[in-house]
Amino acid sequence: PEEFVYGEEDFVLQSAGWGDPNSAPSRFDRVLLAGWSDRMERGLFRYRLGPLPTRVLPGPVRLVAQLNEQRSAERRPPQPVRSLRDPFDPGAFNFTRLRPAELLFRLRRTGGPGPPPDPLLVAINASPLERGHVLLLPEPARRLPQVLTAPALRGALEAALLSAHPGFCVGFNGLGGGASVNHLHLHGLYLGRPLPLEEAPAEPLGPRLGLLRAGPAPAFLFFAPGPAALEPVSRAVCRAAEHVAGAGLACNVLATRGDPPAGPGAGGGRGLRVLLWARRAVFGPKAGEPFAVALCELAGLLPLPAEPLYRDITEVQALSAIRQHLLSEPELLHL
Repeated sequence: PEEFVYGEEDFVLQSAGWGDPNSAPSRFDRVLLAGWSDRMERGLFRYRLGPLPTRVLPGPVRLVAQLNEQRSAERRPPQPVRSLRDPFDPGAFNFTRLRPAELLFRLRRTGGPGPPPDPLLVAINASPLERGHVLLLPEPARRLPQVLTAPALRGALEAALLSAHPGFCVGFNGLGGGASVNHLHLHGLYLGRPLPLEEAPAEPLGPRLGLLRAGPAPAFLFFAPGPAALEPVSRAVCRAAEHVAGAGLACNVLATRGDPPAGPGAGGGRGLRVLLWARRAVFGPKAGEPFAVALCELAGLLPLPAEPLYRDITEVQALSAIRQHLLSEPELLHL
């Protein structure tokens, strides 16, 4: 694939506001969305993605429900996962098998701050949640299992700063936490509306760590006010993910534009909020669940597989399904 070479001057330190999310897309946005739309026209996705019915569920958490029947019916079945430490399996589907046309470009930084992260391949997600849904892949030939590494996370955080869209975020589903392929990858996604976790204040747990209780699930919050903080934040998040795995728990990670941990009006500009959820590991589908619980659901976005569920689900029902996977308050605080 072609290289997308960028430097610190390409970082968008203050993205567009939600009042005008389509204003002045960055070079990164233009290249990504043009390539994504081209692959959609060429029929490289599993289905054609049109506008998705979306509604906010009544209630204080304001969960965003979205109907995406095609993804549920036509996506590749998730790989069976047996443990948090499953090794890479060359016999199973992995990203060395992507068709060349599914690759959009390779991200490569030149210049500061600090040493550049490993290059990331940007590829279409063939079963997309939203327009512009991509995979961010460290070199697939390295055959790394789905365990988050600091170089991969830092590259993804830099990608988040290359977008001028307020809803572009990057995320990671760990083994036992909704990952469908055991080959290291992150997601890039353009959300269509803000989520409460972008600005809600967090309880301080230490100098650089908070506990965010907004949304359907409490998360550990790390904050990068600018590009120079991406490396230490990436290392801190990955140390936390290792600690979580050591406790026998799965994790999910989301990075989104947001306010400092103290919330809006507390001083300081917006930066990147990096949230880590620790949750009970799930291996295989659970009977009777209305939906699987992974990154999007923990953040408050519910991609739902069927129209009756989309039409009728309540906030209480959705929160009950999500919270089956969470830790009790004593367990969370002990962690």
